[in-house]
Amino acid sequence: MILRLDGINVFYDAIHAVRNLSLEMGDGEIVTLIGANGAGKSTTLKAISGLVRPRSGGVFFQGRDISRDAPDRIVRQGICHVPEGRRIFANLTVRENLELGAFTVRSPSAVKEAMDGVVAVFPRLGERLKQYGGTLSGGEQQMLAIGRALMSRPQLLLLDEPSLGLAPNLVLDIFNIIRRINSEGAAILLVEQNAHMALSIAQRGYVLETGSVALSGPAASLLSNEDVKKAYLGE
Repeated sequence: MILRLDGINVFYDAIHAVRNLSLEMGDGEIVTLIGANGAGKSTTLKAISGLVRPRSGGVFFQGRDISRDAPDRIVRQGICHVPEGRRIFANLTVRENLELGAFTVRSPSAVKEAMDGVVAVFPRLGERLKQYGGTLSGGEQQMLAIGRALMSRPQLLLLDEPSLGLAPNLVLDIFNIIRRINSEGAAILLVEQNAHMALSIAQRGYVLETGSVALSGPAASLLSNEDVKKAYLGE
């Protein structure tokens, strides 16, 4: 098991954003979190990556409690978070953005190897290494955000709304890339507005409501669940 959340509670001042939430991920799995806006999905990812700290409960990565670790230490252990909204550095080149993602990699040859790997996954980035991030299209910026995360060679990739704001043809590209990254060994915890697509590529899913797990199970069973269809799949 690569990840386990054990009854975590996260507050923003008096707002109880995540309530006694527990989940598990196996090595090499794609697991998706679905739910309405404000259900606690993004906060759950932030609690894993150290951007917010649970008031109680544990976040266990490969059996070790990381719930009190700083974000940079969590990256060094093998977790990388691609937040909603891409958040690339618009005034830096594509190459410079990618190199920032390799801050945990000390060997220049290892950085080059990681860069070559990212360019293999995202050929468009390879064509734009000297271009400023802010001049890229929305889809290319999303590729850059994911590529930057891959530079640290994560064992667990946290993806928050990777298809948000993208044209339908680019959404398909992004999901194909997520499949490829997973096939190369990274486990992926995916938060995604397109619940149907997310469940189509995931092995398992969790449905969050008001900060708690309302339903969980194999992705195929959630896709066929009548309540899930009505609430999240537009059926």
